[in-house]
Amino acid sequence: MSEKNMGRLAQDMKRELIAIISRLKDPRLAGGLLTVTRLDVTPDLDVAKVYISVMGAPDGPAPVVEALNRAAGHVRTEISRKMHIRKAPRFVFVEDDGAAYAAHINELLKELHVEGGDAEAPADAE
Repeated sequence: MSEKNMGRLAQDMKRELIAIISRLKDPRLAGGLLTVTRLDVTPDLDVAKVYISVMGAPDGPAPVVEALNRAAGHVRTEISRKMHIRKAPRFVFVEDDGAAYAAHINELLKELHVEGGDAEAPADAE
């Protein structure tokens, strides 16, 4: 399958996956804001790695990832039905810590800006 078709398939699969996850009734999924950040599918449609970001969950992202991995069979069946594909990939849900990493970098940059702002003020006064 061409690279263009694989990208389109991954985007369509991501859209359907978001809809399916929003309908799941597991209480561990209702604790925070769940976002599917990226979906990578192997060219042979064997495995799809789904990166999720969880913000505001009281117990952290680990229970959410566990709940989604337990529901992976159901998600696979639903994707197969919705997209009318014969072979749906096996879904592996992984925590995406990109948002937390970006927040950490922003804090570091803010500290540097505050320290740099104090150091530049006397130089401009001269």
